[in-house]
This record gives sequence, C-alpha cells and structure tokens, in this order.
Amino acid sequence: MKKVSIFFCFLFLYCLSPEVQAQSWIRINQLGYLPNSIKVAVFISNEDQATLEFEVKDVVNNTVVFTNKGVSANAQRWGMKHAARLNFSKVTKNGEYYIESNGVKSPHFKINTNVYDGSADFLLKYMRQQRCGYNPYLDAECHQKDGFIVDHPTRTGEYIDVRGGWHDASDYLQYLTTSANATFQMMFAWQQNPDKTIFADEHDALGKKGKNGIPDILDEIRWGLDWMVKMNPDSAVMFNQIADDRDHASMRLPTEDKVDYGWGAGTGRPVYFITGERQGLGKHINRTTGVSSSAGKFASAFALGADIFKDIDPAFSTLMKDKAGAAYNFAETKLGNTQTACLKSPYFYEEDNFVDDVELAAAVKYNLSKDGAWLKKADYWGQLEEVTPWMELGRARHYQFYPFVNLGHYYLSQSNDYAVRAKYIRFMKNGLEAIAKRAKEQDDPFMNGIPFIWCSNNLVAAAITQAHLYQEASGDNSYAEMEAALRDWLLGCNPWGTSMICGFPESGDSPTRPHSAYVDIMKDIPYGGLVDGPIYRHIYESLLGIHLVYDDEYAPFQFGEAVYHNDPGDYSSNEPTMDGTASLSYYLSAMQKAGQDQAKIVTDSQGAIVRKDIDTKVIRLIFSADVAFEGAPFILKTLDKHNIKGSFFLTGNCLRTKEHEGIIKQLIKKGHYVGAHSDKHILYASWDDRQHTLVSPDSLIQDLRWNMYELARVGVDTSKVNYYLPPSEWYNTENVKLIELEGQKVINFTPGIRTAADYTTPDMKNYKSSQELIDLLYAFEKEQGLNGAVILIHPGTHKDRKDKLYLHLDEIVRNLKSKGYTFDRF
Repeated sequence: MKKVSIFFCFLFLYCLSPEVQAQSWIRINQLGYLPNSIKVAVFISNEDQATLEFEVKDVVNNTVVFTNKGVSANAQRWGMKHAARLNFSKVTKNGEYYIESNGVKSPHFKINTNVYDGSADFLLKYMRQQRCGYNPYLDAECHQKDGFIVDHPTRTGEYIDVRGGWHDASDYLQYLTTSANATFQMMFAWQQNPDKTIFADEHDALGKKGKNGIPDILDEIRWGLDWMVKMNPDSAVMFNQIADDRDHASMRLPTEDKVDYGWGAGTGRPVYFITGERQGLGKHINRTTGVSSSAGKFASAFALGADIFKDIDPAFSTLMKDKAGAAYNFAETKLGNTQTACLKSPYFYEEDNFVDDVELAAAVKYNLSKDGAWLKKADYWGQLEEVTPWMELGRARHYQFYPFVNLGHYYLSQSNDYAVRAKYIRFMKNGLEAIAKRAKEQDDPFMNGIPFIWCSNNLVAAAITQAHLYQEASGDNSYAEMEAALRDWLLGCNPWGTSMICGFPESGDSPTRPHSAYVDIMKDIPYGGLVDGPIYRHIYESLLGIHLVYDDEYAPFQFGEAVYHNDPGDYSSNEPTMDGTASLSYYLSAMQKAGQDQAKIVTDSQGAIVRKDIDTKVIRLIFSADVAFEGAPFILKTLDKHNIKGSFFLTGNCLRTKEHEGIIKQLIKKGHYVGAHSDKHILYASWDDRQHTLVSPDSLIQDLRWNMYELARVGVDTSKVNYYLPPSEWYNTENVKLIELEGQKVINFTPGIRTAADYTTPDMKNYKSSQELIDLLYAFEKEQGLNGAVILIHPGTHKDRKDKLYLHLDEIVRNLKSKGYTFDRF
C-alpha cells in the first residue's frame, strides 16, 4: 500500500506541474532513414485536442515536401492523451528534414543511403572495452590469475588458465552462455555480409588502434573463440562461468578487482565446471537439468568458426572443426539446460530451453556441408520448439529462453529441401505474428509487442533480426513495418526520445550516464553498448536500491507501461550488455549493406532489380526471346559496330531451336551475357491478382533448372549465370524469392520505359509503333534520366508486326551515346 500511495502522490505532483502539462513530442529514428525504407514517426501528447495532419519539411529552406494524416493509436499505454503514427515513407530523396504537427517540430533527421555506414563497427567499441585478460581501453591487464575449478568431482581447487573473453555487463562475471552467443552473433554477421567496406580494419588483434590486415570484427570473434577453447579444454570437460554474484561488490575498474572468492583478494576467481546437475556454492541453487544448452553453444560457435577461419588460419580452423564435433556429441550425452550459478542471492540466468542450441549446432553443420544427416538432426530438434517461447508467450523469467532469436530456423529456411524450407519459414513467421498480434491488440503507437522484461532491448534486437531474415527467406514483407518500428525504437523513436546505444548516433540523444564503472570512475561513455532497455513498472518497483525519478528529462514519460532512466544507478534499464550489443552486429551490417545496394540499384515492388549502378550514366540493353529470334543477327551486328555488350535472356524453347544455334554460339563467343528466361515460358502469376501464384514452387524451380541445363548444353558457363529475367516479365514476391534461392538475381526492365511494348501488333488496343516507343524513351530520358536503366527490346516478334523496333537499335544507341551514356552487360 505504501508504494501505491507514494506513486499517486508523485502522480498528483506531476499533474500539477506546469512544466509537463500541454506538451507534445514527435519521435523519430535519430540515425536517419534509408531512401527506400518504411519511415514512420510517432506523435505523442498530453493535450486533449490534437489534429492528425503533419508536414515534412526540408531543413535547408523550410519548404514542405510532403503532407499527410497520421493514424491514431493508443496513447494511454504510455501515459499520454494523444498518439499517432506519421507515415512519410513516400519521401525518398536524399536530404535533411524535420516533421511539424500541432505546432511541434521533430528533431532534424537524414534520409540517405549512407546513414548506417559504420554502425556495426561502432558496436565493437563496447566489445573491446569489455575485454578481459588484456583490456585495450585501459591498455592494461586484468584478472590474470583466473581461475580455480569448482564443482568438479576430482579437480576442485585446481588452477586452470581461462584468461580472456569479455566481461558480461557492468560487472566482471563471465558466462559461457552470453559469450558464446555474442561470438556466434558476430560470426553470423560476417558470414552474411563478409564485406570489408562494412567491417573495417582499424585495430589489431589486441584491440589496440592500428591495422593488422584483418577486419576488426574477425579480431573480436577470434578473441571470443580463443577464450571458449580454454573453457572447453577437452571433449567432455566444459566450464560455464567465471566468478559469481560475489562480484557485485562496488563500482571498480577491472584492473582494480579485489573481490576475495576464497583464495585471497584478487588472486583468482571460481571457474564453474559443467556437471549437468543443479549448482550453487551457497544456499541458492539453480535449476540445471543437463549439459545440452551450453554444449550446443560450444558446438555451433566452433562449427561456424571452422568455416570462417578456414582461409585465415587453417590450423585453427581444424581445431574448431574437431571441437565442434566433440561438443555436439557431448550435448547429446545428458539432455537438458545448464543455468548459471549464484551464491549470495537468487540471481542467475534461468535458461530453461536447450533444443534451440542443439538445433543451431546441427543446422550450422548442415548449412556448411549440405549433408542430409545433419539436416535430419537439425530438423528433429527444430520441430521441438517451433517458436522461441518468449515470442509466443509474451513473458519470460531472466534469460529463461535464450538465445532470444533462433538462427537455426533461418539456416533451415535456406535448405535445398523445399518442404523443410517452407516449414521453417512458417516457424519464423509464427514468432513474428505473435509479436505483431500483441502490438495490434495494444494498438501501440510504436508498434511494439515486445514484453518489457529485463533486457527488453535484447528482445527487440532479436525480433528485428528475425523479421529481416524472414523477409529475406520468404519474400513476404508483412512484418516490414513492425521491423522498421522496432529498429526505430532502438534509435530514438520511443516515448523517451533516446537512442538505446551509448553515444550513438553522435548527434542525437543516447545514454550518457549508463550503469557502468567506466562512467562512474573514468567519466567516459561506454560507446557502442546497447543498454538493457525499458522495463515493466511492476518489475522496476520490486527491485532493490533504485526508485522512479520524477524530476529529470524523462519524468513526463514514466507513467506508461514501462519505465526507463538515463541514470548510472539504474542497473535494470540503463546497463549496457555485451551479448545484447553483439546481437545487433548482423542487423546493422545488413542495413549498411541495404544502403549500399540502394545507392547502386533500384528494385521494383516485387524485389526485382530494375536499375543497376544508378550513380553512373550506364545503360544495360537486354533482349529476351522465346521461340521468335529472327532479329538476333541484326542486333549482334549493331552491338559489334558500337563495341558494346548486351544481355540476352533465352528460354529453353529458344535454346532448343536448331536454327538459332549458330547465332547463340556467336553471342557466347563475343562475350555477351546469355542467361535464363525459363524453360517453357510459363506464366508465374495472375495478370489480375499479381500475388496469386499460378505455378507450384517445385514446377517453377524445375522449369528454371531445365533452362539452366539447356544453357550449359549450348556452351554457356552457368557458374557465371546469376541474373534471371522471368517469362513475360511478370512475377510476384514469392516467385522472386524462389528464384533467388536457386542462386539467381531477378531483373526486369526499368518501369516507365515502354520499349518492351515492341511485341504488340496493329490489331491490339495497346499497339505502339517503333517511333512512338522511341519518342517515349527519349521523353523518359529527358524527364528522369537513364542512369542505371535497363532497356528491353525483343529480338523476335510476331510476324504480323512489320515495324520492328530492333531495326532502330543503331539510332537509339547513337542518340544515347551523344548524351554521354555508356553501355554495359549484366
């Protein structure tokens, strides 16, 4: 009752305060937006009356570039009277803008393809700061006497060298649970985006400033793997943690850690042996049931490490491969979960699930080997936990369901077995649907269906990772807006208007006073660290040593469902975590890659590339043919005359036609691109309802494979065939994804360029003469330019069309060359 009375007293004072009445705010992603991304700001207000209209204005001249109406949402969830989602996705031009509504202006924000540049690398600042053994931030050694084995039947008290790894958060405990996941997350980021323009080389292996020829993320990964090798010195000998909650003594630098664990102050810490049984050296005992969760984490990290380092360090790669196999076998010896241990208080990581860890280990082995035996194992474990439980339940105890995202499902969604692929895509969808359903039921203005348990930001990172991977695997963009909303939540579009990454973005609001020894002692920010994030009010009020603050900049926003503080004393919402930080490395690198792609290519609504290299005056001429191919000799002669290369997309029907063999061989010999256009020129999608697919996945794939077979038969090197033009230039997102899974990038002509209508005949209502098509092309060039454009001309048309556009190719090329354009092939 006392807590309730105090709360209402504060609420009464808050309502009387003139400073917090009649205020409104517009929350945005402070880092900025990619031009082609979904863009939604959120308006929140304490005012009773507010309109939905808003304007997007250019910062340079304050001109209005876009107007729209917002969509009302449930303001009460965040202690407000009015809330609305302000969608301005149609603003795609690079620039700096702000939003104005109800007399309130948002902070300035950028729209640019480069807004995510360097973001994944920025996270590594925190990972380096958290290093144990040698700390590059302090340029000093710490914990050099770790440690002494505990809970081993015969070796308790024995010294073992386990120096290295990372400190877990703002304390100095080290857990295999979080460290293995952090290592895997960074490896996954590199595996998916092995790009040195995304991951730079600015530090050496010790984390000190200076290049060593290896991207910094690989140095950080190696730091984690080396420590894991020490924690798994033999096939059936594994250790799960260093130190315990006796660490929670005071704020101190790691070099000054003098906690006495029984061997003298600062002379070594306990190293917990994995027994597969309940553990705890004091009165508090965890609920461990087996070894599988930890052994599975060892196995998956070692397996992926073997692949990543196979060319960098072959000997290390071999060690990783051997240890991965042994760890997987050990995981199956005593099925169950391994929890962390505590002593002073019942505070430990309560991991209850383990099948996801074993699934991931097997799925990585399958993904790398394509061995059906590993697929069978991964599928067995994967079916036992279709959805990561916190997603489905909307609740969890501390780290109860960990890792927070199941990357094993993603690996299986990439299977060559269509049934398996479809199943795991469905599993990923079900998890996202549960989150989306909660957000919808709450009518949350931030579209946030994440449970605000401890480390809620880690759950957000998991959700956006799964959403991004799901869309990549399925081609379904149903959760794209939710993904954008949750991404923006981490970067400032939340009730408090703060980024959740320390010191990032540098020009925005972010945690400047997180719960950290570096802040408390060094007076510096732990740059790059993702803080725990908002926590349910009822959880917050039950914690010891902290209390709600009503006189800081966040006071008006502490009356909603969850609370957040920028306060070094707040260990629940404002503490950076090592594993949460690492878990963003994939997503931010994927966003930077998306920005790079957007800077160079344009895709249509279904995902096909329709412009390539848009920053240069280059045009790609493409020629698609089924049976009719009579114009090919003339086209080839014209291309030779201008010394340019074209791209020919041919069906199996065309390739099998005897009379075309000679000209096709000439195309190949002269270096033109010759690619696939389907085998039988089947129609993929309905003309009336584009998303209605007319061909089964198996039939589409088989048709494509037969087309590739015919290309190989006539002499095309199919290992270099990676662009595909769908038949009739008509398809949907499902088709595009299936084709991409076959290793082909779908392309099409640039929308608005009408040359593809050269197939029409005079009896058709949409008939266009060649001159009309040429005039339309030149008009398009004058209005929009042809940078990166794809122009389609048919090299064969119906006999009833006497006016062949391909006969005008020379004129078209000469005209466009005079305007400064060059020509290239795919």
